[in-house]
Amino acid sequence: MADAGTGPPGSRVWDKAAEGLGEALLNALFDQSAVGLHVLDTDLRLVRVNLLYDSPVDPLLGLRFDEVYILEAPREAEELLRGVLRTGVSVVDHLVHGRGTDATGPVRSMTVSVYRLDDAEGLPIGLLAAVVDVTLQEKERARERCLTAVREHVGSSLDVATTCQAFVDAVVPQFVDFAVIEVVDDVLRGADPPLGPLGPDVPLRRAAGTGFRGLAAEEEETGDEDPSSDEGGDAAYVPGGGDGQGPHVPELRRLVPRTPYALAAADLGVRVAPLGGDTPWLDADPDAARLIEATCAHSLMVVPLTLRGSLLGLLSLYRCEGTAPFDEDDVELATAAATRVALSIDNARRFERDHVIASMVQRRLLPQDQGHRTAIDTAHVLLAGRNSGSWFDTIPLSGGRTALVIGTVAGRGLQTAIVMGQLRTVIHALAGLDLEPDEVLARLQDTADRLAAERAALPPGDSLQQETLTATCMYGVYDPFARTCTIARANHPGPVVIGPDGSPVDTDVPEGPGLFAVDAAPFAPAVIPLQEGSVLAFFTASFVSGAGSTSRMEEALAHPETPLQALCDNVVYSLPRNSHPDGAALLLARTGTVSAHRVATWQLDHDRTTPKVARALVREQLEAWKLDEDTVYATELIVSELITNAVRYGTPPLQLRLLLDRTLTCEVHDSSSVAPHLRHARTVDEGGRGLYIVSQLASHWGTRFSREGKALWTEQDVPRVEEGQEAEGP
Repeated sequence: MADAGTGPPGSRVWDKAAEGLGEALLNALFDQSAVGLHVLDTDLRLVRVNLLYDSPVDPLLGLRFDEVYILEAPREAEELLRGVLRTGVSVVDHLVHGRGTDATGPVRSMTVSVYRLDDAEGLPIGLLAAVVDVTLQEKERARERCLTAVREHVGSSLDVATTCQAFVDAVVPQFVDFAVIEVVDDVLRGADPPLGPLGPDVPLRRAAGTGFRGLAAEEEETGDEDPSSDEGGDAAYVPGGGDGQGPHVPELRRLVPRTPYALAAADLGVRVAPLGGDTPWLDADPDAARLIEATCAHSLMVVPLTLRGSLLGLLSLYRCEGTAPFDEDDVELATAAATRVALSIDNARRFERDHVIASMVQRRLLPQDQGHRTAIDTAHVLLAGRNSGSWFDTIPLSGGRTALVIGTVAGRGLQTAIVMGQLRTVIHALAGLDLEPDEVLARLQDTADRLAAERAALPPGDSLQQETLTATCMYGVYDPFARTCTIARANHPGPVVIGPDGSPVDTDVPEGPGLFAVDAAPFAPAVIPLQEGSVLAFFTASFVSGAGSTSRMEEALAHPETPLQALCDNVVYSLPRNSHPDGAALLLARTGTVSAHRVATWQLDHDRTTPKVARALVREQLEAWKLDEDTVYATELIVSELITNAVRYGTPPLQLRLLLDRTLTCEVHDSSSVAPHLRHARTVDEGGRGLYIVSQLASHWGTRFSREGKALWTEQDVPRVEEGQEAEGP
């Protein structure tokens, strides 16, 4: 039985009741729904509305949708509405950002769902747009995205600046509008971070920062071009990835007391401070005041970068006009992100400390003073890099010869520098034996094999056992009398030689195996004839990376009359950008000859009267060189013993040579390959004291072998003789 006032469906009474229910439903939706409902006509003007925010509705009727809301992308919103009106295809949960025309506060995030309204004939008569405020949800998603970006990108580098910049790029503009990371200055150099609280005299250096565009132009309009600076900092910093836009931030500063920065560094707690014209502490910190004014920042969060109670630096985050102030959720996210940044900075700091130590060890192991070399001038350049195993050397040898050495141990850190030092020490010892270059490298390879065996014998848990040893080396000997350079190389780039006329000299030095390679192939030397004034270039692989690199070096060295150090600089200037990320070494040498006034050579008979003749020749020459009587007498005795030894045990031909340079060198050549040995004669022995006497009178002495025989040589320290003081030799 039907109730009163009702009737069967389709009756007039039913239709009237249904119309009343529909009207009540619409009123309830527009008056009580938490969703903002907007009925638009075909011109996209408001017919009926239920706003998300409290505001009078009547003044908004008849306005366009993009006049009711101030959207960040109004044209995109209009195209969206017209597309639904035209096609009838609904759009659900389209995200937009904006706020009402008369609403205050930060920009809100909203989802818009649009449906077309059709009449009974299916023709469009308007749109229904449902707007939902999802600001809180979007904030949470943004925080998650920001934290994910920090986790993915921060910590992938062992460089402090790169690590800090990666963090700034991850949080701006997703989380904040402007960010600056300052690190304790000593921490950037690898020092241990200080325990909190931070002293007022401890400087902090800006490691990274970024922010708004267009601010520099505003400063130019106001004529404010005086950058903030401090004692020792750069004049100014322009954030934003070097695009020339942004506020000035000091490079180096000390914290001003009674500011959020100083308080955060004092108790290692997070500080959140509202900013405005009446903020009291800004008067004491003009740099911060200028930054805040330039960015229009209204909210500041200072987060200390702490690790195990130590302070590594400060993270300053700013929000500017149009964004919400920091809340507790933001503090939680910033604290979690700062923890990762602090850990990454500490890892980079430890790596930097190891690099500083390794670089210091490397430089201490390299020659501190090249000193004077006979008939050859040298210059070098060592480019800083993470590789701590590049080395070079010039070693004076007997007979006025000079050894040129360059090499690289692959790797970074202290252990690499130690291996480099071990190889360099062995090179010096082998060079003192007057071995040929290929023999030097062969014996150096033996040492490398022993070092590799020692590393392989380390306990399995030792990290060094997992690091493969790799090294290269090139060793050359320049002989000013033969005017040749004999070179051998172990998997090292070959030399570049430029003649005195500036043209390249063809060099074909066979490549041998690396020092730690399993290949046991022998080293083959190459003898390169050189004219006086030629330039030799020994360099590490970083100088010849890329196509045409050897040609670039040859062009840079094509002016051999230029001073050597200037030539070194020219080679560096010719390098492409970032061509030596792991460091590089370059050694240049300009060849010369021995002045005829400083050398005397005699061919002597192989008989018992020769020692007497040699003594007379030596005295005459040394007196012509105006050397003192003690040196003359000692040299007579040395030459007498060496000639006697050669006559008694050697074979002809016999040659005597005197060379006057920083030292006085005596050489006796014969064709025998039998080497004399120093004996310690007893009191009753009648002989065996010749070489002992020589060793006592000479500063250095030794035997040098060649294909033609051997040479016994000595060196004596003599008073320095200037070029114009000695008489001409015979």
